Amino acid sequence: MNLNELRDNEGARPSRKRVGRGIGSGKGKTGGRGVKGQKSRSGVAIKGYEGGQMPIYRRLPKRGFSNIFAKDFNIVSLGRIQAAIDAGKLDAKKIVDAAALAEAGVIRRLKDGVRVLADGELKAKVTFEVAGVSKSAVDKIEKAGGSVTVLVAKAAAE
Repeated sequence: MNLNELRDNEGARPSRKRVGRGIGSGKGKTGGRGVKGQKSRSGVAIKGYEGGQMPIYRRLPKRGFSNIFAKDFNIVSLGRIQAAIDAGKLDAKKIVDAAALAEAGVIRRLKDGVRVLADGELKAKVTFEVAGVSKSAVDKIEKAGGSVTVLVAKAAAE
């Protein structure tokens, strides 16, 4: 299979209905809109309208906020790193950082840094340079003979 041979499944993209094209088409005259009323006319906007009553989206209180300064980390488990080392994709003798993990295919794209969590077992002696690491992950890494350096978060100007 090649990219130029890719096709949608049959019926995945139905052709649009041509309404108002004569009585024989089955969608003529009123064009599937029924008879009279607001919804039969053009310019209808009644999605959140409740007949003049205060709509529910205005009755309910606002909640929460979006932190524009929040860091978005790549989360990687120790088990995932050990699997990459076992598969020969990651060199345990070199420093393991975001770039090395991306090159090994452990993470897909670089975000604001890598955070290592303690899920799984680590047998190899590995040196980490990451943006974040859990306490239990530090314990497991040091137990395996490795070390961890936590990088300072990138400056906002970068």
